[in-house]
Amino acid sequence: MRLLRRLRPTGDDRTRVGLFVDGPNILRSEFDVDLDDVRLIAESYGPLSTTRLYLDENASPGLIQAGEARGFEVVTTSGDVDVRLAVDATAAVVDDRIDVLVIASRDTDFKPALEVAAREGVQTVAVAPGEHGRSDALRNAAQDALSLDGDVE
Repeated sequence: MRLLRRLRPTGDDRTRVGLFVDGPNILRSEFDVDLDDVRLIAESYGPLSTTRLYLDENASPGLIQAGEARGFEVVTTSGDVDVRLAVDATAAVVDDRIDVLVIASRDTDFKPALEVAAREGVQTVAVAPGEHGRSDALRNAAQDALSLDGDVE
């Protein structure tokens, strides 16, 4: 897998970046996503203040351990991962805990969270696992849309 050809850093040391990763949606064998690459993309916007990997209750202990080893706070839920991630991301925005919202997913369910963030003056970034895993709705809602196969828009 190739990482991005170029990153567009926008923040400085005071910028607070929130990274929210939809594990069940992008951590699939067909995408071959490396969590370190996702983290690197988010860090290009500034220091990470929130780094969360959302998984469902069926996640393997190995996957949970891998996320934690890479510095992610792993959130497992018995309910809908999408709902929990969207609520947490929106809360981080409205509670003024982040300046940049980075969502790694291919799911259009996160479009409203990106729209709220933009309305609140928070920079928005959508990271797709690859060209074939990209959501046009997320790409269009975010100010920056990136994919792990090297595309930058």
